[in-house]
Amino acid sequence: MKVALLAGGKGTRFMEETLVRPKPMITIGGHPILWHIMQRFHACGFADFTVATGFKADYIANWFEQTRAELSDDGASPYAALHDMTVETPDTGLDTNTGGRIKALGPLMGDAPFLLAWGDGLSTVDFRKVAAFHADHGRLATMVVVHPPARFGHVTLEGDSITAFAEKPARAEGWINGGMFVLSPQALDYIEGASTQFEKEPLENLARDGQLMAYRHDGFWQCMDTLHDRLVLEELWESGRAPWFRGED
Repeated sequence: MKVALLAGGKGTRFMEETLVRPKPMITIGGHPILWHIMQRFHACGFADFTVATGFKADYIANWFEQTRAELSDDGASPYAALHDMTVETPDTGLDTNTGGRIKALGPLMGDAPFLLAWGDGLSTVDFRKVAAFHADHGRLATMVVVHPPARFGHVTLEGDSITAFAEKPARAEGWINGGMFVLSPQALDYIEGASTQFEKEPLENLARDGQLMAYRHDGFWQCMDTLHDRLVLEELWESGRAPWFRGED
């Protein structure tokens, strides 16, 4: 199964960083977050990647070309898995919205379902199980849903007295879009054009038609929407507790 990654956005919340590089190339532990995402897919047995670029498209294409050229044969490089990967980096346009980028990738995905992920989130999702879930239910689309990370600690009250403090809970209640999908080719018919935001009408209409199923992931998930999110991921990496890298679930 092929893997499509969206890496074309402008990353306006990271303006200082994105003056130099596109958001998916911002590093965690010295390695682009895009590479961390690809490593997770590769650990699950997927090695055929199409990275939809846009903003600073040449930066991403050049990174893969240069990194591959510098690989040695001894397997010592942190990017040694590139030996096993096929990576395409089509430019899907500077101002194209998420739905437009996905639709542009359609001809490259072929006639089979494909995995899709945003280029700014890390998780311990087992994509083999997501792919199997999609094949079993037979609908057009699967969305991985996750618990949003809790942002604040809790206090315990007795009347008006604070009696205890608690660290941030492991997860908040409820489910949200985790930015990871499996799409059958017919799901792309729900995308009107380049300006379409995939998270709006296409997903809403797939749900209306009974064609969108949820794969529940209870394990680690963390997006990188803000500088604080990046610091959280950096802290996990530096502490040696990066679950997405350690293969935890």
